[in-house]
Amino acid sequence: MQVQESFDISLIDMIMCLADAMDLVSSKVSGHHKRVAYIAAKLADKLKLSGQQKKQLMMASALHDVGALSLEERLDTLDFELDIANELGLSKHSVLGYRLLDNFSPFKEIASIVLYHHVDWEEGAGAEFRGEQIPQQSHILHLADRIDVLIEKEVGVLKQVDRIRDTVVKEAGSKFLPETVEAFSDLASKDFFWLNAISAANNQLIADEFGRTKISLDLDGLYNLGKFFSQIIDFRSHFTATHSSGVAASAEGLADFIGLSFQQVRRVKVAGYLHDLGKLSVPTEILEKPDKLTDNEYSLIQEHAYYTYHSLASIEGLDEISKWASFHHERLDGKGYPFQYSAEKLPLESRIIAVADVFTAITEDRPYREGMDSQQALNILEDMARDEALDEEIVLVLKNNYQEIDCLRKWAQEHEAQEYKNFSTGGLSS
Repeated sequence: MQVQESFDISLIDMIMCLADAMDLVSSKVSGHHKRVAYIAAKLADKLKLSGQQKKQLMMASALHDVGALSLEERLDTLDFELDIANELGLSKHSVLGYRLLDNFSPFKEIASIVLYHHVDWEEGAGAEFRGEQIPQQSHILHLADRIDVLIEKEVGVLKQVDRIRDTVVKEAGSKFLPETVEAFSDLASKDFFWLNAISAANNQLIADEFGRTKISLDLDGLYNLGKFFSQIIDFRSHFTATHSSGVAASAEGLADFIGLSFQQVRRVKVAGYLHDLGKLSVPTEILEKPDKLTDNEYSLIQEHAYYTYHSLASIEGLDEISKWASFHHERLDGKGYPFQYSAEKLPLESRIIAVADVFTAITEDRPYREGMDSQQALNILEDMARDEALDEEIVLVLKNNYQEIDCLRKWAQEHEAQEYKNFSTGGLSS
């Protein structure tokens, strides 16, 4: 079988995948990133931004809250008067979003737009920040973001136009760049603008505004994409900060010892990085809970594999990797979740991810227990294999190469722990 070595991926599909996954955390923020992206795009047209500037703005708009890592932070961003009380004078989530985006080359150019998207204009003082020129797109994003939080979802949007416009106009020259407010005032008189902004179909509207730009990723680029996604997933909590890196490294080791090709091993590692994307739907407070989960909380955890599948399915070109990543809680006997697939529908690669996930989960420290030693871990893995939860042959490969695979896991998690420390405490440069 010929293994795919390059991937042409729609940039907007990739961005919308992330935006949708981030907005799963609460119905109160559902669709926020997409609405802001559409509003920003129409403001860009009015302000006659170049095509490239508009694309940068839309990308930044769709990912602007990527650094808001907890449910509480996401809900706080919905207050029109956002409280920015820190020594930097920048919102915490803007700084963390900058750090995440600045480390992934396709998004490096939008990192500064996100960094400054909550800086008020204040009669021109917002043109620069500590000697750095603030991009015009940051001020447009600031306005688009605040417009959306002013929309009350329970009331017909057209009945709110005057209130929203009056609120925004009062802030021209103080909170908002005057020319962006002028552009908005013109748009606000158009019914289609508001109806499109809240439309449930705005994935297509956004794609039409953005265009079908694709990026070509080789295996290294795909690896970097997986690592970028994993940091967004895992850096929400110090308890999960290294989990996906451990799964990716363990899966890589297993695939290598099983005898898969270098290209296939690399792709399995990417699936390991992506397997918990759906956990963006789970509040951090549940992930960090030191006590036993309630039935409802456990149910929310179980949903994550379903959301991983549907989030990744929107990215054309990642079909196989999506399945490998998403089936990691299926069982050979068909009693897993979320699809209840049995052995004949579970590819070897997804079985590898399943073993790597359990192995990493039971050997790493968790809020409620310390990681298990080798004998305890192997006992659990072998019991699960006998119970047809895991593939017995893959568990045997792990047993026969335990020290090597465990060293790979530990090294990857130690390295990621340092990256998490740099991310959570570092400065503004990458």
